[in-house]
Amino acid sequence: MDLTTIFYHTDEFCKLFEKEVKVRILTSGLNKRNRKIGLELGEIMTILIYYHQSGFKTFKDFYTRSFELKPAFPTMPSYNRFVELQKKALLPLMVFAKIYGRYACNGISFIDSFSLEVSHPRRIYSHKVFRGLAERGKTSVGWFFGFKLHVIINPYGEIIDFLITAGNIADNDAKTIETLMQNIFGKVYGDKGYLLNKEMIEKLYSQGVQIITKIRKNMKNILMHLSDKLCLKKRGIVESVGAVLKEDCNIEHSRYRNPMTLFLNVCAGLMAYAFREKKPSLLAKGYTIA
Repeated sequence: MDLTTIFYHTDEFCKLFEKEVKVRILTSGLNKRNRKIGLELGEIMTILIYYHQSGFKTFKDFYTRSFELKPAFPTMPSYNRFVELQKKALLPLMVFAKIYGRYACNGISFIDSFSLEVSHPRRIYSHKVFRGLAERGKTSVGWFFGFKLHVIINPYGEIIDFLITAGNIADNDAKTIETLMQNIFGKVYGDKGYLLNKEMIEKLYSQGVQIITKIRKNMKNILMHLSDKLCLKKRGIVESVGAVLKEDCNIEHSRYRNPMTLFLNVCAGLMAYAFREKKPSLLAKGYTIA
């Protein structure tokens, strides 16, 4: 999606967001200097989102070398000043990703989690930026130190909901599952990491949600409907979404110097994916499941 379209949607959201903030925010009653900055909130968010579609691997290169930014934003401050200003966009960008970046559930969903590595495992004990926040976790490809991004998508490759947790949180953690399933109905397909206990299965079933996974070798075999078996074979679509988020949208790197920038980077990457026209998909857009 082009820069102008992204700015239009982002700026319209920021107008509503700032209007609500002015009404609801609590102040100390003291007069504070309202220093005018070179960029509006919508412009800051647009630059952060567009970076994840630009193909640049570092934000500094994108900000200083992109030929599209200067004509579009003539009042751009220096790179160092923008790094200070981008913190203002953290809350609105998270709200934007949770509202505009989410799509509707159609009864068939796929769930998975992806590692967000912030440091090499050998440098865990000397790592300072995320000390007390990041944790050691393990995926099918090995150990990592950082966070996890849990996502649920529909067959069109669109993200229904997402959640960021520490790296040591299991995929089938009860609180994580309950949070992700608040707006879900129908069948959800996942890998063996989403095997749940009987109590959790019954609770989700009462909410209209059924999680379907493969079974482990030491578990008793059970009959499965053919449609469920076929959908499990197509579960790789959610891994394709994770690959796009990591490779194209660049949500994972180890150059953070502040914990806030991780959430800025991930939310901006998720919004860049939401604006992406071509997503990994099992169905043609507009096709409905009977």
